Amino acid sequence: MRDRFPLLMVGGVLLLAVLGAFILQGARRGAFADRLSTFRSEPDGARALFLLLQEARLNVSRSQSDLTVIEPNRNLVLLGVTFAWEKGADKPAFDGSDAGVPADEAEEDEDEKARGHQAVRSPRVSHDESEKLLEHVRNGATLVYAPASFRDNPLLDTLDVRLVKADARLDVRTLVPAQPSRYTRGVEQVEAKVKAFLDLPPGTVPLLVDEQLGEPVMALIPWGQGRIILLGAPDLATNKALGVADNAQLWLSLATAATDGATLAFDEFHHGFTGDRSMGEFAARYGLQFAFAQLMVGVALWAMALRRFGRPRAPKEELRLGSTDALFATSRLYREGRHHAHAAASIARQLASEMAVRAGVSGKSTPAEIGAALEVRGRKALARSLLDVARAAAQTNSEDAVRDVARLAALARKQLHQPRGTHA
Repeated sequence: MRDRFPLLMVGGVLLLAVLGAFILQGARRGAFADRLSTFRSEPDGARALFLLLQEARLNVSRSQSDLTVIEPNRNLVLLGVTFAWEKGADKPAFDGSDAGVPADEAEEDEDEKARGHQAVRSPRVSHDESEKLLEHVRNGATLVYAPASFRDNPLLDTLDVRLVKADARLDVRTLVPAQPSRYTRGVEQVEAKVKAFLDLPPGTVPLLVDEQLGEPVMALIPWGQGRIILLGAPDLATNKALGVADNAQLWLSLATAATDGATLAFDEFHHGFTGDRSMGEFAARYGLQFAFAQLMVGVALWAMALRRFGRPRAPKEELRLGSTDALFATSRLYREGRHHAHAAASIARQLASEMAVRAGVSGKSTPAEIGAALEVRGRKALARSLLDVARAAAQTNSEDAVRDVARLAALARKQLHQPRGTHA
């Protein structure tokens, strides 16, 4: 039987290579996480923003549960998430005339093409979640919201805010504080590509405006006892924009004011990250459970092929031939040494020990004692056979006599294993 250990080693090396490839691919969250996710390290991700606020020792976290139940004393940041309309509600038609876009142009958001693979698992904020979110803000919480699209959504419809799509020909815009506020403390100007300008209702407070056009881009909307900070330039939160102008200072001031003694939680549930990121869920997300299953199947097949661990056993044919050779060698030793009496005595002694078990006496008892016990049990024929073998063994002096003793012992053993009542 060939040794399969080298094959096992080759299979193990290949498995480690596959696992390493999966882990390295999974570590590339830049191409995996959704756009504006704090797990995404690509230029359009928000990982740098989250790390910046952590380094500033602000109380920030990631929320990986839906918004139907929001923990108290928690303010939320929603970057690039989409709100779903209530079933049966009429979606307002987009009118792009303000931006010089034909009204009959297909409503296609070019940013959808740039979203990561996790975007397919990114749910919209449901109508129930939206109601719970507004109730949470009404009770005194703060919400920072950067819409993913320039189109209206049900949350903005509730706030009576309309988004005016920025002209696609406008590149990076310079934004300045509309007035001094703690949300823009230390900020002289910020630079980012504007998605949409804000058409605000009365009572709102503009925070950032376009330096040339004067249109508001960020505003504070009071809502009950809380407040909503609306941002029409979600690119301000991206990794590529954080190091430009006073963009980082804007987020430090905004996060400091928005935290306000509570935890500022970045929503990741609607970027496709749900629950705690345990090792099991991390492995399942990148398909490592299939690699582990393949490993188990390979080990099972290998174990079934070997049937045992350790050195290979000799084939049964070799064992049988070896036993036969040993028997012939032993018999020749007896013949050449003329140990006829010893051989016959060994046959009789082995038969006596087997019958002693049936008679219920010690195996060291004499044939006469064993025969007497057998007669008491009603096995007179067995007793006679045993005594005949014992007498023949005592008188053995030739090879033919040994053969006769073996024949008598075989007959006696045959009677021993016959059911009671089939012999005299």
